Amino acid sequence: MIRFKSKNSDSNRSQRGATMAEFAVVSAVFFMIVFGIIEFGRLLYTHNALTDAARRGARYAALHKQADIACVKNVVVYGETHVDPTTCAPTGPALINKLTTANVVVTYDGADADNNPATPPTSYGMNLGTVTVSIQNYSFTLGIPFATKTFTMGAYTTTLTSESAGEEPSPIPAGTP
Repeated sequence: MIRFKSKNSDSNRSQRGATMAEFAVVSAVFFMIVFGIIEFGRLLYTHNALTDAARRGARYAALHKQADIACVKNVVVYGETHVDPTTCAPTGPALINKLTTANVVVTYDGADADNNPATPPTSYGMNLGTVTVSIQNYSFTLGIPFATKTFTMGAYTTTLTSESAGEEPSPIPAGTP
C-alpha cells in the first residue's frame, strides 16, 4: 500500500515552535505594559503623598514657633501622629519610602509691615510673615522590568501665612469694648 503524506501534517509540525516563540514575545510586551501601568500608578501616589507632606509640614510650621524647624521636618517625613510632641522624635516609620529630613527645607520669613522694600521685614511671629516648606531632591525608582530608571522629582513647595506661631495672644484688658 502506498501512503501519501498530507501537506497539513508537515506544516503543523513546523508551526509548533513558531507559536511558542510568538507567545513569548507577545507575553513579554504585555507584562511590560502591565508593570508600566502599575508603576505609573505608584508614581502618581508618590507625587500626591509628597504634595500632602509639604502641606502638612507648612500647616504645622505656621502654628508653631520658628525654633521648631527639626520638629517640622519630622512631621513632614513621619506625620504628626508619629512624632512625640514633647521631644519631636519620630515614633514610627517614614510615610513615604526614601524620604528623609535631609530632603525637607523649612524657611520662615518676616512680614513687610510698612510696605517699604527699603526697610527690613519684621521678624516672624504671630500673624506676621510666612513659612515655606519644600521637599527637594526626592529620588523615585521605576520598577518596570528591563526598563528600570531612577529620576529626581521636582520640588514640592507650600507657603502659608503665620497664625499663632505657637504663642498665645495677650489678653484683652478688662473694660475694653
